[in-house]
Amino acid sequence: MLDYNQITAGKLIIFNGEPWEVLSSHVFRKQQRKPVNATKLRNLITGRMTENSFHQSEKVEEAEVEKQNIKFIYTQKNEYWFHEDEDPSKRFALTEDQIGIGYKFLKKDSIVEAMIFDGKIVGIKMPIKMELKVVEAPPAIKGNTAQGGNKVVKVETGASVNAPLFINEGDTIIINTENGEYVSRV
Repeated sequence: MLDYNQITAGKLIIFNGEPWEVLSSHVFRKQQRKPVNATKLRNLITGRMTENSFHQSEKVEEAEVEKQNIKFIYTQKNEYWFHEDEDPSKRFALTEDQIGIGYKFLKKDSIVEAMIFDGKIVGIKMPIKMELKVVEAPPAIKGNTAQGGNKVVKVETGASVNAPLFINEGDTIIINTENGEYVSRV
């Protein structure tokens, strides 16, 4: 069990009978009242977001989520097919909602971590940074670049990313999978 002030960002909790991930938390006190922990939560099953305030007297149960490595094989009609890392015969499909924003950066044979709650996969955890090859990059255009210029490039998975002007077709870049932003060139 977690006290109200132990519910911090990154923790997985049971709230209303379902597993939730704590995205942010802020403990504060309003004037003469008792302290509260204002949190932003994301449901691991449905992906729904909500905000909730936990009061000093409240306790919540920490969710027991197992983690297992899985390997991405291919995509077909908005279904993303995976198999267990050790056993290729155990195949299964996940939807974009279950994967989250990271589906744009999945490339063949990449290994990700599946989050399992009550024997069911509720989501996947992508590596925070991934190396992807640029397949399309428009030429750099001269102009007002005092604040740094950007252009939209297409990577091998089909995703579009804002990148600096010096990135060319064939370059390998590192992308943050949590927000889809360019990090650096390899």
